Amino acid sequence: MSVLIVKNVSHGFGSRVILEDVSFRLLKGEHVALIGANGEGKSTFMNIITGNLMPDQGEVTWSSHVTVGYLDQHASLKDGTTIRDTLRGAFDEMYSMEQEMLKLYEDMAEASPEEMDKMMEEAAEIQTILDDGGFYIIDSKIEEVAGGLGLREIGLDSLVNELSGGQRTKVLLTKLLLKNPTILLLDEPTNYLDFEHIEWLKKYLNNYENAFILISHDVPFINDVTNIIYHVEDGSLTRYVGNYDEFERLYDLKKRQHEQAYEKQQKEVEKLEDFIARNKARISTTGRAKSRMKQLEKMDMIEKPKEKIKPTFSFKEARTPSKFIVEAEDLVIGYNEPLTKAVSFVVERNKKIAIKGVNGLGKSTLLKTMLGLLKPVSGSVKFGQHVEYGFFEQEDSKKNRNTALEEVWTAYPNLSNHEVRNELARCGLTNEHITSQMMVLSGGENAKVRLCKILLKDINFLVLDEPTNHLDVDAKDELKKAIKEFKGTVVLVSHEPEFYEDIVDEVWNIEDWTNKIV
Repeated sequence: MSVLIVKNVSHGFGSRVILEDVSFRLLKGEHVALIGANGEGKSTFMNIITGNLMPDQGEVTWSSHVTVGYLDQHASLKDGTTIRDTLRGAFDEMYSMEQEMLKLYEDMAEASPEEMDKMMEEAAEIQTILDDGGFYIIDSKIEEVAGGLGLREIGLDSLVNELSGGQRTKVLLTKLLLKNPTILLLDEPTNYLDFEHIEWLKKYLNNYENAFILISHDVPFINDVTNIIYHVEDGSLTRYVGNYDEFERLYDLKKRQHEQAYEKQQKEVEKLEDFIARNKARISTTGRAKSRMKQLEKMDMIEKPKEKIKPTFSFKEARTPSKFIVEAEDLVIGYNEPLTKAVSFVVERNKKIAIKGVNGLGKSTLLKTMLGLLKPVSGSVKFGQHVEYGFFEQEDSKKNRNTALEEVWTAYPNLSNHEVRNELARCGLTNEHITSQMMVLSGGENAKVRLCKILLKDINFLVLDEPTNHLDVDAKDELKKAIKEFKGTVVLVSHEPEFYEDIVDEVWNIEDWTNKIV
């Protein structure tokens, strides 16, 4: 049974075609991953099927008996509300239904026998929906799901506007799961989630009886939770049965077959053209030459396989700094209140360090304090000599109206227009990306522009805050290679152990430093 049918949908922005005549069918119980390189149109497709964006042409039809829950990369929360109140909002429809049921019971006092029967039926139907939806155990459900995603540790009475970006994502995801919609649509749900909470989400999705569509670049996660892959590439959508590993095998096979068919046809075309060129001028063979020309004209030409644009990252190395890059003594970090106990540490030259720990304990705050961008609550932190750093922050400003070209050119005004374009192209960005505003680029495209700015700078200390969020698989692999080859010092925050485990010398767990209950 189909719960969603997409027929011949096309959509573009200006002259750029994002989706072209794509069709898609979601069957009951399917666990689907929507994959593809940054900027290929995954989030655009999600926005079209949720009705947030009208396609240029085509049809989107949902089954009449489904409810759809969408976790959007850019969703927001209402400031001034607590986590608990926000989560209770997942049951707003049920509260309304309860009021409707109570009203029916009130109206029964003055109803005729026929009306009474009809009202009793309606009330019983609502009662069944409330029972099945767990309406009478709402608080225990909130506690259970909030616990699984780490919100209980933060405190359900905390205000949402006081939360970190990762904690806000957890609240949005928890609220969505509590709604228990028939269909889940999840756009990069593992971004900002800690390792143990990703594991919890894996179990939840594996036990999820209904269908879901997931956008993600987290290959182990996709492998563990999905059974159908839809690949978005060059405006088209291709279905593969199996997980990501099976998709890769089938995609490579299909690619090789396409290349072989193209090469075989090109040889055939070459032979025909050669025969025509040698025989069309001779009277005795002109008939055969014309026959070959007709054969050539009727041939269904195979498109030349397109070379996939892959980024190439390489960090420029500055002069050798002193032995100690950062020295901290009795350091306490935080904003209005301390986030950690007093800690002392050193970051030595050429060491590569990963920082892990659940969200909200101050990983980003620690990086900014180490770099002198934030003042410590107490204690001291100082740089060594000749330290030149490059800092990749988690997110760009949502109101950045600079084009990608302007963003890099403003930082490096001595470069020519041609040089800036070349550097952005090396990072895997097309001309359409380069001339688009930062605020309208996809998360991955935006991240590549910000990485480009660091790649152009001579550095000996690389500081990365969740660099893999939004990056596609090729970009992640290339970034990992570049960090491995970089001979300077690296400190990175990441929730992906498979990304950093084999490139770092040490792993610091900020949970050992926190003054909060973890």
